[in-house]
Amino acid sequence: MPRRIDGVDVVEAATRHRFARHTHEQFGIGLIHQGAQSSLSGRGTVEAEAGDVITVNPGEVHDGAPVGDAGRSWRMLYLAPSLIEAVVSDISEGRMRTCEFAVPVIRNVVLAARFRALFAAAATADGAEATLRWEELGVTLLAEAMHLVPRSATGQKVPASIAAAISLIDDDPLTPLTLADLARESGLSRFQVVRGFAKATGLTPHAYLMQRRIDIVRRLIGESTPLAEAAIAGGFADQSHMTRLFVRKYGFSPGAYARAVGMPPKSAQRFWDIDMHKNKDPKRVA
Repeated sequence: MPRRIDGVDVVEAATRHRFARHTHEQFGIGLIHQGAQSSLSGRGTVEAEAGDVITVNPGEVHDGAPVGDAGRSWRMLYLAPSLIEAVVSDISEGRMRTCEFAVPVIRNVVLAARFRALFAAAATADGAEATLRWEELGVTLLAEAMHLVPRSATGQKVPASIAAAISLIDDDPLTPLTLADLARESGLSRFQVVRGFAKATGLTPHAYLMQRRIDIVRRLIGESTPLAEAAIAGGFADQSHMTRLFVRKYGFSPGAYARAVGMPPKSAQRFWDIDMHKNKDPKRVA
């Protein structure tokens, strides 16, 4: 998955893998290519089928499972929040800096066609002319797909006590924490922390902490950090533990991701091409 455009990860996947609840640091917009998928998130259970545009916001807890036994395939663009901020600022003429995808599944043939063009441009962008094409398509697509509403205005309000516990993890995900630490920071009992954390984030405190650490690992691998070093820097006691959680979140191994991001652009037909139909056990993904 070489980055032809800074801040953009381009994914093409075909898999039967059932993704556990997880989050992404980036905004995601994609298209179901074949099959269908069911997802459960804070927005409820939704199903997307071939031709549907799918979206996800940073930090939005979601999962994913194929509908039926045939699996599904999709194409996805993951966009750095800084890119979205720049686009939103342009669209709103400087009045806003960020917003969100308000609809997780969009059935719109025009929008789907725009995404196909944008995906192709992102996967082949090489040089100023191609980048200009990508930027034109990207601004147009995002203007149609996103709702210019501040993210804080669309999500549920997190109690200050739970927000304090979340911030304790976010401020330094590498610091060893106990439930007592989170309870002390929030002024709640340990049980109240667990219950309130799950209600606010969709994850337990431990699961949330592991998500933050895997995010660190992904960024380090993207910077060509060796896997063993990335595991240690991400706060994992060993590489195997990091690998298990990475596979659970993304459906493929850290090694596969490292090889994908290390491919030279001119030799890559796709940024990231994952096919797990022949390997249904994610523990064995190469």
